[in-house]
Amino acid sequence: MNRSAFRRWIGVELVEVSVLERLIATLGGGLSMVILLGISRLALPQASAAVVVASMGASAVLLFGVPHGPLSQPWPVIAGHAVSAVIGVACARLIPQPLLAVAFAVGLSIGAMHLLKCIHPPGGATAFTAVLGGSAIHDLGFGYVLSPVLLNAVVMVLIAFVINGAFPWRRYPAVLNRARHVPEPEANRATPEPSHAEVRAALNSLDSFVDITEEDLVRLVQWIDSRKSKRS
Repeated sequence: MNRSAFRRWIGVELVEVSVLERLIATLGGGLSMVILLGISRLALPQASAAVVVASMGASAVLLFGVPHGPLSQPWPVIAGHAVSAVIGVACARLIPQPLLAVAFAVGLSIGAMHLLKCIHPPGGATAFTAVLGGSAIHDLGFGYVLSPVLLNAVVMVLIAFVINGAFPWRRYPAVLNRARHVPEPEANRATPEPSHAEVRAALNSLDSFVDITEEDLVRLVQWIDSRKSKRS
């Protein structure tokens, strides 16, 4: 197995992004954590606040590291956390055995997020914390859903909107980035299948790690087509 095949097999990301892109993701994630920890400490003791913000730390990776991914959009972030928090609190109250309660909380949260089309992986941590986060979180009851969980999720989305929105190629949510003008290919012109190198170049043009969607794929094909049109 050659090096390239091994990298693909273990899932090493092939698309490179700029140093600026990495720096923005780093600073954005760090700033969001400072703000959210401050909010959580208003509702919880310091130790419990840190536990709650842990799941938001996972959200920060998505919103600032992969801002255009389907799992990073406002609905998955806000609804994913909120639904998981409701299920987590319910399981903590209804199932006396903690290990069984956390298993049900995480499993049911995944199922609910699937049904509601709001898959957000950090929601699993939110459900987990509702069960095993300690007495301070248990004492909040379903108030845990509103503050700090829902409040933190909304603030996280707003921070992502402001920080990512300051850079045209990172506009958040993704619909704002897709609205950027891409030249339309000439009508009725047959477009040959793009080569691997052309697809890689198009992906690099986005300068962002993305879980590709149908809209993004169309944009990439249009980008390749416009480059060919300019060269011909």
